[in-house]
Amino acid sequence: MAGGRCGPQLTALLAAWVAAVAATAGPEQAALPAEQSWVQPMTASNWTLVMEGEWMLKFYAPWCPSCQQTDSEWETFAKNGEMLQISVGKVDVIQEPGLSGRFFVTTLPAFFHAKDGIFRRYRGPGIFEDLQNYILEKKWQSVEPLTGWKSPASLTMSGMAGLFSISGKIWHLHNYFTVTLGIPAWCSYVFFVIATLVFGLFMGLVLVVISECFYVPLPRHLSERSEQNGRSEEAHRAEQLQDAEEEKDDSNEEENKDSLVDDEEEKEDLGDEDEAEEEEEEDNLAAGVDEERSEANDQGPPGEDSVTREEVEPEEAEEGVSEKPCPADTEVVEDSLRQRKSQHADKGL
Repeated sequence: MAGGRCGPQLTALLAAWVAAVAATAGPEQAALPAEQSWVQPMTASNWTLVMEGEWMLKFYAPWCPSCQQTDSEWETFAKNGEMLQISVGKVDVIQEPGLSGRFFVTTLPAFFHAKDGIFRRYRGPGIFEDLQNYILEKKWQSVEPLTGWKSPASLTMSGMAGLFSISGKIWHLHNYFTVTLGIPAWCSYVFFVIATLVFGLFMGLVLVVISECFYVPLPRHLSERSEQNGRSEEAHRAEQLQDAEEEKDDSNEEENKDSLVDDEEEKEDLGDEDEAEEEEEEDNLAAGVDEERSEANDQGPPGEDSVTREEVEPEEAEEGVSEKPCPADTEVVEDSLRQRKSQHADKGL
């Protein structure tokens, strides 16, 4: 009886153990397809693999609906990678912000083609047939490659990758403060502002120390020579400025002298012309006086009575002539001459 009772119990235990083994083996078998994915995840540590051979990369985010729609097509394309002689990879921009900055990804999903270190942007749909034709027909040859500073391997994009990685770390830290610890958002912002100021001051101090370490002071005799040369140059410049000012002053003085000489010559010419006019007027007046005297002598011809009178009274006639006043015409002429002289003198002044 005891043996009969133990038999069913052993069989029940064996059945339970088989069920437990099946239950544990089920999830493992379900996870096998995911583990056998032909798409290679790319990170900051292994992204340099794309510099050799031919690759196709996909940048995605887990929350992106468009990225989720192209997952199955991308897996199919990766399975046929051996036939197409191409490697297929993917980059999670949430986990690898540095790689998204290196390739300067601004839209999702983003596809890139790489051939021996030369990168091109694939802008077609993420469908298996289009991707396959892009490789088989070599349509990538008609696409302009990313060269210069846009190339992911350039120094510029390496710096961009560093900035994106820092921003990703700051974002994760902000989420840790606000979500995990429950700190208000403004407190997190204040913390980052203070940290930025402190970091900037620290980096400035480091730069000053580095410059002091690598700075080699000049010997004294060289520094003295440089100072003397600087002083001599300043003195030479000052002398040049003084010479230029003196030349300007001399030229101004010469111009003033020339103008004064010209004015004096003009005045002298005017004075000579006035004197010539005055002499002509005096000559004309003198000629007029002589004509008047000759006319007066012609009107009274000398007769016998006059001759006798002149002979009898010569002394009286001479006294009468000496006592007679100047005629009015001569006085008028003299007055006009004086007025003109005074006018010419006023003009000369």
